[in-house]
Amino acid sequence: MDFTNPLVYGVPCFLGLILVELAYSKHHKKEENKKLYKWKDLAASLSMGIGSAILAPLTKTIAAIVLFNFVYDIFNPLIDGVRTNIMGYESFGYAWYIWIICQLLDDFSYYWFHRQNHNVRFLWAAHIVHHSSDNFNLGTAVRNGWFTILYKPFFYMWIVAIGFPPAMLVVCLGIEALWQFQLHTVYIGKLGIIDKIFNTHTMHQVHHAQNMEYMDKNHGGFLNIFDRIFGTFKEFDENIEIKYGVTTPPNSYNPLVILTHEYKDIWNDMKKSKNWYHKFMYAFAAPGWSHDGSTLTIKQTRKLLNEN
Repeated sequence: MDFTNPLVYGVPCFLGLILVELAYSKHHKKEENKKLYKWKDLAASLSMGIGSAILAPLTKTIAAIVLFNFVYDIFNPLIDGVRTNIMGYESFGYAWYIWIICQLLDDFSYYWFHRQNHNVRFLWAAHIVHHSSDNFNLGTAVRNGWFTILYKPFFYMWIVAIGFPPAMLVVCLGIEALWQFQLHTVYIGKLGIIDKIFNTHTMHQVHHAQNMEYMDKNHGGFLNIFDRIFGTFKEFDENIEIKYGVTTPPNSYNPLVILTHEYKDIWNDMKKSKNWYHKFMYAFAAPGWSHDGSTLTIKQTRKLLNEN
């Protein structure tokens, strides 16, 4: 069974909502709202968003047609005309409750995919693109790195391996992306009971902050339950003035610089030591790791602050 990825319909809506928020911010009485968008920053974000949209068909080809279908066929062969998982049960169909379960499993995978993007520096080099703007708006939502397509599908292929149809998973991935887009706005505050269950706008503001108390928090997709379970949940504090962006910004509006600057930094750090273990750690340890303590990871910094 074939389904259309909801992002096909979402992209035009993205552009329309960005224009609405942009117009509203520029005509708002408050000065801080007028500064919500910077023209060069928006142009950089849109350039990378357009690049992602061009690469999207390739992503679908790699993830859905090749990898997901390959894994699905291996683990769910046809036996007497029926898809049967290698564990012995019939592979899942398209019942409504199967869709819900698949979406929940997608969200679980998204949490770990997103968390590892912050914990493994080589992955962070691809993901930092999304965090590199010091603005938080709907334009930032489309500021996506182009290299995540090379590894993101591997975090999800277990879902088709246990029997969920690849087409179903692709739709769930699209729904996740739609939810993530609309989180990038400061114009929606706390939502009461909804905040208890879902990953909401204020929680995502926390995620994009470079304030030490907020960094590496709220990795969830559309639910916040996994952040709560695995200790990465952080409530939005209205008394804390958020500073958006990253501690090592690209300092450029050039899309190519934004896309590649962290890889360059990794290479430069690897040259600091001749020890091959140190070189490996500079690439695959948490961002901030150093062999001589000259820079610290977020965990190390928090531990040091607590000790003092």
